[in-house]
Amino acid sequence: MVGLPKKLEQKLDKRIANNSLRNLPAETASIDFSSNDYLGFSKHKELGQNALQILSDKRVDLNGATGSRLLTGNSILYSELEQLLCNYYNAGSALVFNSGYDANIGFFSSVPQRNDIVFYDEFVHASIRDGLKLGNANAYRFEHNNLEDLLSVIRRIAHLFTGDDTHVYLVTEAVFSMDGDAPEMNRLCEICDQYNIRLIVDEAHTTGIFGKKENGNLYELVLEKNVFARIITFGKALGCHGAAILGSELLKSYLVNFARSLIYTTALPPHSLASIIAAYDLLQSEKGIQKQHLLRENITYFKELLVDLGLETYFINSYSAIQCCILGGNPVVTDIAEALGSQGMDVRPIKYPTVPEGQERLRFCLHSFNSKQDILAVLKLLKENIINSPSLIKRD
Repeated sequence: MVGLPKKLEQKLDKRIANNSLRNLPAETASIDFSSNDYLGFSKHKELGQNALQILSDKRVDLNGATGSRLLTGNSILYSELEQLLCNYYNAGSALVFNSGYDANIGFFSSVPQRNDIVFYDEFVHASIRDGLKLGNANAYRFEHNNLEDLLSVIRRIAHLFTGDDTHVYLVTEAVFSMDGDAPEMNRLCEICDQYNIRLIVDEAHTTGIFGKKENGNLYELVLEKNVFARIITFGKALGCHGAAILGSELLKSYLVNFARSLIYTTALPPHSLASIIAAYDLLQSEKGIQKQHLLRENITYFKELLVDLGLETYFINSYSAIQCCILGGNPVVTDIAEALGSQGMDVRPIKYPTVPEGQERLRFCLHSFNSKQDILAVLKLLKENIINSPSLIKRD
C-alpha cells in the first residue's frame, strides 16, 4: 500500500502536538448530553413502525433509490414529503436534499453569482462557508450576531450594490450549532429590507423545537415572507436524515437545474423519506407535543441550575437546547470531558480548530429524555472538575 505523503503526515503530527487530532468515537452507553437527538425521535419505536407502514401503504418495496432525483430516484414519497413541508412551514416550495451539508453546498455554490455579494455571520456552519468557496460571489463576514458591525460592513461597500447585475444576500443561523445563541431576527429583517438584501436562514437546530407548531424560529416570529430561503434539516430533532430548502417555486426550479449536490448524487432511499414523513406525524401528535414541552422544561431547569451553582459566567447565554461552557484550551476541555465520561456522562469537548483558539468548550445538548436528576448530577460534576482543574482560570 502506498504511504501518505510527508506533508500530510506533518499536518497530522501538528494536530497531535496541539491536542486537536480528531478521531471517530466509539458508541457509548453513557447518559446523553451530546447528541442532536433533542426529542429522542431516533430511538422512537413507533416512528420506525409507522415508516414501514407508510412504505407498505404506498406499495414501495425498494431498498435503494436506484439513481439521482433527476433520473430514477424521485420516489413518489418525495412529492408527498415536499407538499407536507410546504403546508407545515407555510412555504411556496420545498426541495429535499440528502443532508444539510448537501443543501448548503448546493445553494451557496449556485445561487449567488459573479458580482453578487454575500454577507455571512462569522460563525455560520462549515457547509455554508464551503458552498461560498465553490461559488463566484464576493463574500463578506461580520462579527457574530453583531448587527452594528454588519451595518458597518454594509455601508463600507454599499457603493458596490448599485449595479443591475449585483444582487445581495445575507446568511445566518436561527440557532448557532457551536454557541447555542440566536440572532436578533426582527432587526436583521429590517436591515435586509432597508438595503434590499435577500435573507437566508439555516434552521438546522430549531427544526422541530421552536415556534408555532414547533416548526422553527421564523414561524414563531411571523417572518417567513421576509426570508428568501430557509434550510431545515431532519437529522437532529426529527431523528432521521436529510434536509430541505424552503423558498419560492422559481427558486426550487433553479436549484433542480443548477445545484450540483442535488443533480449528481443518488437520491435518499424510500425508507428515509418514509421516516421523515412519520417524524412529522409524530411531531404533531400528543406524544410529540409532550416531548417538546419536556425539552423546554429541561432547558429552563438547566439554566436555573447554572445560576444556583455559580456556573453561569462560564456559559454562553442561550435559550436553546445547546448550552456551551467556555473553558479555553484543548487540554482543559479534553480532560474535563474525560472526567465526566468516567462518571457516565457523555459530554463532548469542542476543540480548536472547530472553534476559535481560546474558545474551546464543553457542549451540552439537552433532550426531552434527560431527567432532572441527571441534569443536576452532570452540572455538579462539572463544577467539581472546574474547581479542581489546575490550569483553568477561575471566574467570579
